Amino acid sequence: MEILVKAHSVTKSYSGHLALDHVSFEIPRGSVFGLLGPNGSGKTSFIRILTGITVPDSGECLYNNKPVLPGYMNHIGYLPEERGLYRKMKVQEQIEYLGRLKGLDKKEARKRTLHWLDRFGLSAWAGRKVEDLSKGMQQKVQFIATVLHNPEFLILDEPFSGFDPINAEMLKNEILQLAASGVTVMLSSHNMNSVEELCDHIALFNKGKLILNGNVKEVKSRYNSGMWEISFRGNWVNFSTALWTGARIAEKSEDKGVLTAVVELLPGNSINQVLGGLLNSIELVSVRENLPSMHKIFVREVGGNDLLNRSVLTE
Repeated sequence: MEILVKAHSVTKSYSGHLALDHVSFEIPRGSVFGLLGPNGSGKTSFIRILTGITVPDSGECLYNNKPVLPGYMNHIGYLPEERGLYRKMKVQEQIEYLGRLKGLDKKEARKRTLHWLDRFGLSAWAGRKVEDLSKGMQQKVQFIATVLHNPEFLILDEPFSGFDPINAEMLKNEILQLAASGVTVMLSSHNMNSVEELCDHIALFNKGKLILNGNVKEVKSRYNSGMWEISFRGNWVNFSTALWTGARIAEKSEDKGVLTAVVELLPGNSINQVLGGLLNSIELVSVRENLPSMHKIFVREVGGNDLLNRSVLTE
């Protein structure tokens, strides 16, 4: 696995406040990487170091195995949480201007701008001032400016903020297409559903410390609680009898003749043993491990058990 970004023992303080405390992790090239954490956890401080806005007090950030330098920003697209467009400037002119700041010549900047405006349904607004656009349309413009120069690394800080569900879905598809083309994406978000859908690797910050990181599937497997979802055709009596002492039923439902049970394995039993006891009594349709959502993992690690219990009730 090739590494694009490597953070090694990064530490940063502001006026006595420790924003980052010896943070170390890696971002694989070609991944969609989720940078997670509550407000004040250190995410923005890390992004500012990674983009060269500030420097660490100790430790280092490497990009392509080289220290972060101003010149490498032409390879990066950065969409900050604090959106910043020139409100009196016309949409097309602004995008072209920002593209030229990233090294595009005038002709190429115009060509790419017109392509993206058409792709995002904004062609009719090309000659209008930014202040005439809705908030969602302005965010589309800023996203276009972020990707116009074809960056190899894309940093998106709360990219779905202010988008309605339709436009949020459109943006998700754009992110997935960019990732499929080889772009490495770092996504900072509080929206755990988006993280679940998009990210294959994550890092979770809390109070300046890195408390969890790795491949999403592997992270979720660490929180395996022995819960499995089994769908079958048959009846509940035979199913319950066949479970015997191997597992207990936690939830059950029925849809169009297919019964589904969420079961918890009892100590000393494996899913293979449980299924072996069921096969003579039911027609098995599907079985899958019922891993916790990233939302539950986030709340458990950051908020504690009390917050988790309240969250589970409303999830």
